[in-house]
Amino acid sequence: MNKENKEKPVLCIGGINSTIAKNLVERMTDHWEVCGFLRNKAAFPAELAPKVHLWEADATDPAQVNEAVGQMLERLGRIDAYVHCVGSILLKPIHLTSLEQWEATLATNLHSAFHALQAVLPSMRKQRHGALVFLTSVAARKGLANHEAIAAAKGGLQSMVRSAAATYVSQGIRINAIAPGLLETALSQPILGSEMGRKISEGMHPLGRVGRPDNLTSLIEWLLSPQGDWVTGETFSLDGGMSAIQSKASA
Repeated sequence: MNKENKEKPVLCIGGINSTIAKNLVERMTDHWEVCGFLRNKAAFPAELAPKVHLWEADATDPAQVNEAVGQMLERLGRIDAYVHCVGSILLKPIHLTSLEQWEATLATNLHSAFHALQAVLPSMRKQRHGALVFLTSVAARKGLANHEAIAAAKGGLQSMVRSAAATYVSQGIRINAIAPGLLETALSQPILGSEMGRKISEGMHPLGRVGRPDNLTSLIEWLLSPQGDWVTGETFSLDGGMSAIQSKASA
């Protein structure tokens, strides 16, 4: 078990300053030892900081991610679960997307997940167990206008999750993904911050609203729990019905 707490398993969160990550911290610190990395520790809420172990690292820089994970393992002894909360939103058609924007979207949403996998898998392989969850997007499953870059990045992530789950299943490691629709997070505020943007976004989801952070974090918590230990290689749609059904048109 970990060196600082011999009772709790260790959860590592990449991008621990995101809305979803902070919700996870609030939900899980009673039963998990939580650590994570973010670009700037000073930006993390002071009221949550005593509950977690924080390291600074740019998720798109493999050297920084490896160093942070190495220090976590040195202090805590192991990592039993990992959740990747690193992401961005770029809503632009291809003809208006610059090469820099395309590459930044891939780096943030796909390459960062690859770097995280490479960093945490060696210790999980040695201990012969681990559970990982990555966050993708409904845009990877349903063609949405102006989502080309983010759809490509998240679609690649879903494929990587399936393949990695197959590669490491014999070593007791489970790897899954969740593809949410639009959620009430800091990342989505440029879209939901206007009355028109919110109305359009709500109308795109058959259940008539955008998601709450706890809709997502409760599923993550289940996937990491013993109750979810017969699931691997899956991508769960969590999008208010957006990818699965077409609501009945009204006159």
